[in-house]
Amino acid sequence: MDEDESLDRYGLHPVGADLDEVRGLLSAHRRREEAAQGDGDTELMKLCCVQLFNAGVLDDVLHIWRAKTASMDADISIEVALLCGGGLAGTKAYLRSLHSPEAGAALQRLTSSEAAGDFEGFSVAGLSARYADFYAS
Repeated sequence: MDEDESLDRYGLHPVGADLDEVRGLLSAHRRREEAAQGDGDTELMKLCCVQLFNAGVLDDVLHIWRAKTASMDADISIEVALLCGGGLAGTKAYLRSLHSPEAGAALQRLTSSEAAGDFEGFSVAGLSARYADFYAS
């Protein structure tokens, strides 16, 4: 499945079983990208992350983080704000509660980005609308 097929099938706001399929698609491409940069479809991975962001499920934060950190290309393609579908404060609190190195690394990246001003004016609705415009064109 490519980016256009995923967008046609799931839209930007998948629900229910479609979310599970998006997670599976993201995981499959993440594993390919981790094995060899360029083997995963980073544009499809980004779309999956947008879809999960729009669902706002905190349990998806680490799925998105793993995709973002799968390779240098994925890191550039998937913006850190996509971790925050549950809001910036909620995401940071969630990551703190996990007490794992992986969650700590994600939290550190969020905190660094926030300190750099990358979250000025951030809102879940605003980022969702920006991606809706992006994928509409």
